[in-house]
Amino acid sequence: MTNNKVINLQDSFLNQVRKENMPVIIYLVNGFQLRGAVRGFDNFTVIIENDGKQQLVYKHAISTITPFRPIAANMHEKKDEVVKADK
Repeated sequence: MTNNKVINLQDSFLNQVRKENMPVIIYLVNGFQLRGAVRGFDNFTVIIENDGKQQLVYKHAISTITPFRPIAANMHEKKDEVVKADK
């Protein structure tokens, strides 16, 4: 892309399910499943909420995140939300 900017697919995906309050299933590497809605995330963690309880999950423990319904194939959003400059 121009100006050495790339779309961060992980951030775009997490931001979309967060904004739409879409339920997800997070599969952990130990086989455990967490169900709920993504409330926030950073480079290392995801906060998921279910039944009014929040859990902070480290991304290195996550195997897969499955949304309850398909998300838009075109996840390009405002560039200030999901575009990161190459380091």
